[in-house]
Amino acid sequence: MQNFTFWNPTKLIFGKDQLIELKNEIPKYGNKVLVVYGGGSIKRNGLYDKVIDLLDEMHAEVYELPGVEPNPRLSTVHKGVEICKTNQVDFLLAVGGGSVIDCTKLIAAGAKYDGDAWDLVTKKAFAHEALPFGTVLTLAATGSEMNSGSVITNWETNEKYGWGSPAVFPKFSILDPVNTFTVPRDQTVYGIVDMMSHVFEHYFHPEGNTILQDRMCESLLITVMETAPKLLEDLENYEHRATILYNGTMALNGMLSMGYRGDWATHNIEHAVSAVYDIPHGGGLAILFPNWMKHNLQVNVERFKQLAIRVFGVDPQAKSDEEIALEGIDKLREFWNSIGAPARLADYDIDDSKLDVMADKAMANGEFGNFKKLNHDDVLAIYKASL
Repeated sequence: MQNFTFWNPTKLIFGKDQLIELKNEIPKYGNKVLVVYGGGSIKRNGLYDKVIDLLDEMHAEVYELPGVEPNPRLSTVHKGVEICKTNQVDFLLAVGGGSVIDCTKLIAAGAKYDGDAWDLVTKKAFAHEALPFGTVLTLAATGSEMNSGSVITNWETNEKYGWGSPAVFPKFSILDPVNTFTVPRDQTVYGIVDMMSHVFEHYFHPEGNTILQDRMCESLLITVMETAPKLLEDLENYEHRATILYNGTMALNGMLSMGYRGDWATHNIEHAVSAVYDIPHGGGLAILFPNWMKHNLQVNVERFKQLAIRVFGVDPQAKSDEEIALEGIDKLREFWNSIGAPARLADYDIDDSKLDVMADKAMANGEFGNFKKLNHDDVLAIYKASL
């Protein structure tokens, strides 16, 4: 375990009927508010009206940026930055899931930057400051509501990258499980896969003596796997929605990874796929992660064995370490299949015609991965195994 300093300044406001807290939080930052949201689901379920009514009660000057894409695009960020700069916006409010929050983060940073916001994503510049923003979360998945990371797609160049800065932690995030009741089954599944994948990215790392962190990761995975089937049978069950929502936040707010840095190669590999084909992020991870695991099994068989026994309940009797590990990976695939997640790139009509293109995009910044460095051949092999 490495030395570490933990810092997370986001105020988490969790539970039923907590939207009213907007009236306590937003006035701390100013009166001109840009509300950022997605394709309109918050209008259909009534959340939009509730937010606007509260902003009206605050006598806020409201601007809006609707239409944020599931893989948020740079072009939408540019629109938001222009609104902020033209109208001297004081505060941004992201109402939606991780994509809306990720988009808002770059708008907040871009509004304080003189150049193109894409410079911040491609690391040509660093976001030293950003407009303050808060979130009203509607989807359990990315953990973006309590971290400083963001993923943005440049559709014109088919590039999709993650970036981050301490300046883009949300000031507060309101998590009411009721606001996730109307999330469709498929999007609920993608969110479950995404949060589990975040835990796997933490779990596979090269450090020793992470006993407590391992157990924390394992308990989160077990909790999600126990809860997910019950939730998918009853999508408006408050208790199950609350459990999954809380797990999604804890999976990527820094609590699980104190003292080490996780792998994150699979996310990079998936970003290249969805940059070219614009598929759901969680769907891509469901396809790729078990194949990344098999590709890297020999890096540390003991770690895969530990996961198989502790999380997937594999009986180790009369089996080699490798057999135990492989059975654990197969049980992960079985679980994701059982909840309706895709298993092959072919499920999205993706064939082998652009494997090299995707691999080149994944390798844009050289070899990557902290559990094991992957090169172009490694990435190609994982894609081919995923067809």
